[in-house]
Amino acid sequence: MTPLEFLSDRLGRLALQLICIGLAVLFLFATGTQPGVLIILLFVLLFIFAAAQIYDFFRQRIYLQELESILDSLDQKYLFAECVPPPQNLYDRRLFNLTRRAGRAMTGAVSDAQAAQREYREYVERWVHEIKAPITAARLICRDLDGDTRRKLTAELGQIEAHVERALFYARAENPEQDCLFRKIELEKIAAQAIENHRSLLIQNGIQVETEGLSGTVYTDEKWAVFILGQLLQNAARYRGESPVITISTRPLGKRVQLTVFDNGIGIPAHELPRVFERGFTGSNGRSRGGSTGMGLYLCRKLAGFLELGLDISSREGKGTAVTLTFPAKESLTKL
Repeated sequence: MTPLEFLSDRLGRLALQLICIGLAVLFLFATGTQPGVLIILLFVLLFIFAAAQIYDFFRQRIYLQELESILDSLDQKYLFAECVPPPQNLYDRRLFNLTRRAGRAMTGAVSDAQAAQREYREYVERWVHEIKAPITAARLICRDLDGDTRRKLTAELGQIEAHVERALFYARAENPEQDCLFRKIELEKIAAQAIENHRSLLIQNGIQVETEGLSGTVYTDEKWAVFILGQLLQNAARYRGESPVITISTRPLGKRVQLTVFDNGIGIPAHELPRVFERGFTGSNGRSRGGSTGMGLYLCRKLAGFLELGLDISSREGKGTAVTLTFPAKESLTKL
C-alpha cells in the first residue's frame, strides 16, 4: 500500500476532519481569541492530525505485509483465515470473524471433496485390477478360436485394455505425486515398452515402427512416460494413412533430450492444432473416424506437466504429425 493509495481511500474522512479543524479555528477567532494563540492552536491540531494519519498508515501497511507474507508461505491458501492474526479495531474484527467462518465452511467442503475424490480413485483402481481378470480370461479363450473371429476379438480386447488403462491414469492424475517415482532410465527402454504394450494394435493396423538413434538417459517416472508414449502410438494408429509408418527418434538438446514420434498419417487441420490438448476435443478427424474420446492428448498434457516435460505438436494435413517430448536435465527437476 502506497501513501497515495492510503490518502485516496480516506479522502472523504480526511476532508471532513480538516473542515472541522477550520470551523473550530473560525469559531475561536469569532469569540475574540488572539491571532497568535489561534496560529499555535492550528499548528498543534494539524500536527496531531498528521501524526495520527502517519501512524495509521504504517500500522496498516505493516499488517498488510504480514498478511501477504503468511499467504505466500502457505501451500494450502484456503487456510489463510485460520493463520492470520485478528485486526485491532472492532469493525475489522467483525469482518475478520465473518471471513473466518466462511473459510471454515469452505475448508469443510474442500475436505469432503478430497475424501470423495480419494474414494473415487480407490474405486477406479480396484475396478481396473478386477477387470483385468476377465480380460485375461477372454484372451485365453480367443486362443481357441481361428481366423477372422480371433483377430477381431483380440483387437476389441486391446481397445478395452486401452480404455481401462486410460481410466486408471485419469484417476491417478488428480494426485500424481502419490504414484510418481523419478529415477534414471534409458529412453530406449521407454520406447521399447510402449511399443510392446501396443504390439497387437500396431500389427493389426499394418503399421511399421522405425527407431532412429534412440539414445539418452533421463530422469522421469517410467510408468507414466510409457503411458504418454503409448497414447501417442494409439493416436498414430487411429489416424493412420496409407502404408503407415511411425518413426521414434531422439535428439540431444544441451542437457535436455527430445523424443519425437512422427507418423505419416492424415495429419491435423491447422485451425484445430491449438485445441488438440483440450479435454474432450475430438476434432474433425475424430468425428469422421469414430472411437475418439478426446482424452488421450489431454491426459498426455496433464501428466507431462507434472513430469516437467515439454510437449509440442506439429502437423500438416495429409502429410503427418510429429509430437515431441522434451525431457529436462536432472538438476532442473523440482520433484526429485
